[in-house]
Amino acid sequence: MSIPKNDGDKPVDKPTKARGRPLSFDREAALEAAMHVFWEYGYEGATIAELTGAMGITPPSLYTAFGDKEHLFWEAIERYVDGPGSGVPRALAEEPTARGAIERLLREAAHEQTRSSHPKGCMVAMATMNCTVASAHVQAAMAKRRSAAEAGIRERIARGVREGELPPDTDAASLARLFSAVYGGMSIQAKDGATKAQLLATVEAAMRAWPEAPAPAPATKRSKAR
Repeated sequence: MSIPKNDGDKPVDKPTKARGRPLSFDREAALEAAMHVFWEYGYEGATIAELTGAMGITPPSLYTAFGDKEHLFWEAIERYVDGPGSGVPRALAEEPTARGAIERLLREAAHEQTRSSHPKGCMVAMATMNCTVASAHVQAAMAKRRSAAEAGIRERIARGVREGELPPDTDAASLARLFSAVYGGMSIQAKDGATKAQLLATVEAAMRAWPEAPAPAPATKRSKAR
């Protein structure tokens, strides 16, 4: 992913450090900690003080290792989608049916979004919900990422239509929007304290909206030869 540039997040006097000098901290561990801070507070809500405190580093070390807050955020997002947020594309790719793929991604979301080992909800869904005009470009980039995820759901449903799993008149785009909305709503509910059991009940209710499979065509009897 191309990382948008935002000079407004860079410090006025960025500290310099000799190129090639090894970092004095574990970069991957620091990035993991930063991901949790952005996940909990959102892009704008996560302050440099909160980030460096969780990462166990100083602001100059953050700027040296990651460039600025925005670049750190995009690295954290990539870490999230390759880790806790990887369930959606995996379900779409691995399940043999469209229904199975959608139900699996929602069920896995119910489990993942309510784990006690990390912030609740989906980081991609929540991280830029309350951005100001100053961060509009970050919000727009995240909206594109969410649109791409919805497009993946739409294509999986359309494939189900082509393969005869769903009625031929199924509106794949509308169905994809519905289940994307369910996924996003579950994220908000998880953030507000909904339990895994409650979210799984939501999944059960949502799946009742799945179109009935077309009835098989009746077999035709061959006329007996005379």
